[in-house]
Amino acid sequence: MLHCSHIQSLSLSSVRMKLKEDVPPLLLHVFRSMVWVYSIITFLPWYLISGTSAKQARAKRVKARSVSPASPYRAMHSQNQLVSQLYVAMDTLDKVFAYAVQRFPHRDCLGTRELLSEEDEVQHNGKIFKKVILGEYNWLSFEETFQLAQTFGSGLAALGQRPHHNIAIICETRAEWIITAQACFMYNFPLVTVYATLGGPAIAHGLNETRVTHIITSKDLFQSRLMVSVPRLQHIIVVDSKPSSWSGLPHGIQVHNMASVQELGAMKMAVQRPQPLSSDIAVIMYTSGSTDIPKGVKISHSNLVAAVSGMAERIPGLDENDTYIGYLPLAHVLELSAELVCVSHGCRIGYSSPQTLSDQSTKIKKGSKGDTSVLKPTLMAAVPEIMDRIYKTVMRRVEEMSRVQRTLFVLAYNYKMEQISKGYSTPLCDRLVFRKVRSLLGGNTRVLLSGGAPLSPATQRFMNICFCCPVGQGYGLTETCGAATISEVYDYSTGHVGAPLVCSEIMLKDWEEGGYYSTDKPHPRGEILIGGPNVTLGYCDNEMTNKEDFFVDKKGQRWFCTGDIGEFQPDGCLKIIDRKKDLVKLQAGEYVSLGKVEAVLKNCSLIDNICAYAKSDQSYVIGFVVPNQKQLLSLAEQRCVRGSWEEICNHPDMEREVIRIITEAAVTAKLERFEIPKKICLSSEPWTPETGLVTDAFKLKRKELKTHYQADIERMYGGK
Repeated sequence: MLHCSHIQSLSLSSVRMKLKEDVPPLLLHVFRSMVWVYSIITFLPWYLISGTSAKQARAKRVKARSVSPASPYRAMHSQNQLVSQLYVAMDTLDKVFAYAVQRFPHRDCLGTRELLSEEDEVQHNGKIFKKVILGEYNWLSFEETFQLAQTFGSGLAALGQRPHHNIAIICETRAEWIITAQACFMYNFPLVTVYATLGGPAIAHGLNETRVTHIITSKDLFQSRLMVSVPRLQHIIVVDSKPSSWSGLPHGIQVHNMASVQELGAMKMAVQRPQPLSSDIAVIMYTSGSTDIPKGVKISHSNLVAAVSGMAERIPGLDENDTYIGYLPLAHVLELSAELVCVSHGCRIGYSSPQTLSDQSTKIKKGSKGDTSVLKPTLMAAVPEIMDRIYKTVMRRVEEMSRVQRTLFVLAYNYKMEQISKGYSTPLCDRLVFRKVRSLLGGNTRVLLSGGAPLSPATQRFMNICFCCPVGQGYGLTETCGAATISEVYDYSTGHVGAPLVCSEIMLKDWEEGGYYSTDKPHPRGEILIGGPNVTLGYCDNEMTNKEDFFVDKKGQRWFCTGDIGEFQPDGCLKIIDRKKDLVKLQAGEYVSLGKVEAVLKNCSLIDNICAYAKSDQSYVIGFVVPNQKQLLSLAEQRCVRGSWEEICNHPDMEREVIRIITEAAVTAKLERFEIPKKICLSSEPWTPETGLVTDAFKLKRKELKTHYQADIERMYGGK
């Protein structure tokens, strides 16, 4: 993947993703000679001490294989049997948590930063942003978390919540979310999760389809999101404080705060509580609705326990000394699974939000510290959208450096890229050059997990180099508890999502229309089918879709048909190469993968986001583009285009310039002529979950984008 060609000094090689060395030949020769001498002196002692030989061997070994062409791929550690449990006899989530509490009763479990002050800050454009100053993290121990969950579950039971009857949570990512989840796991209340950013009709659909009578939420979301029609609703529990007033609330609904329910639960605590079975539903998780109406995925205790077991195996050395930062939506399966992995291993979780994550985040007052600077996490999960933002931000800062600083950064970057491609580390470069960049995430990060969407090779390599840690790129879906594959931390190669987890196996099914076959040489290709104990029970009240997407084989194992197209590499790692729903056949018969086009062009620094679009009765691709404001304003100044931001985006000259630049990037990335967008529409408004045009994981909602830009589609295709 490429940077845009107009940023010449930071353009990337399409093969190696190296930064262009805009350095005098003599100086470059001197630098390389010094590096050569340094390497000769230090290589042998370092090689013997660091254990690099073993790491290289592990990175290059075969990680999964198929016994025969028709059989599924399994991880080498689970060839005989898939893993379904983390610990013996711990087959439900409440047992896993109780075991963790028994092992780590006094260790930190859940942490929340203290709010010291909050103030309104007027921006240059007159807008008012709320800024906060936050203090240290306050921690609940595992024992304290267990007691709060137990009393909350007891209190919910006292309010009429019954086992096997659904209860919903619509809440931000915070300690109270996990306390609620553990309470529901203990008392066998299936927990319905719905994205807080979904619109009113989608939220009402989930709550009514699951027939909930109790909802857990926060004060902010109570007032902004829950004024929807839910006829069966009886109780609303607010995790922070009850609103002083609420208008429009139907008669008969009682509102409580979490603390009062816990007090009630402490008084009504039963001697025994109903124990869930491993086959009981633990969570009904509504999808983000990127392709259609959100679907409720029924996830059993055994599904999540298996997923946690598989994911944990790919994080070496995970224990009570690790710190995880939680900020992604817990209604997303990636975040929920990651936090359950951490809790099961005694790893503490400090909570954050995208608005307070770093010192530069939008809600952090200038001069005060963001959450990563205070928490200094060792583990972190991120969606590619966030990593892409970090990548582009750092690269723009490098572009603004002095010539000497930029030269040093580029030389160090390319040197380290060469070294890690051979399996070597670069402690001197890490300390002298990349320490400041690494401090953006606290400075202690040892593993980054990426999921939710494809991560470009350029961004993955950048994170490897600048943050001095491996990036485990994962692949999975809500329907598989987010668990299917994760790349190993020792493997620094890019462009794949790793081998199947020890809880999963993967088959490739022929897709004739797209021309993908499991017998293809040199790499088998086809639609990805995932099987294993982590494959969920299906969708709520949707038998037709269940029959289309799920099946049970002769051995009784469940399988999910993903709709994604994959290709297995010789070492057993999976590469995602296409998606059935993203494939469009143009008028002349060429197939275009919209996702492939977007992945290539999104790394252009001029583009913050892009949605490719094509119609089967047309001969070319078009695109909707959210441009980077700083880059486009600079380009407008060069072309003497003036006006407001909206006027600049709508100016025909700017559209032509952006088309020229992305065409150059597409050609360099070797896109076919028919894959390159011929016309574009520049959007002056960013796409956020609040706009309804992307999901909480920043996946494109193609249906909504098509509706939103319908007039522009007609214009670009020559309509009225």
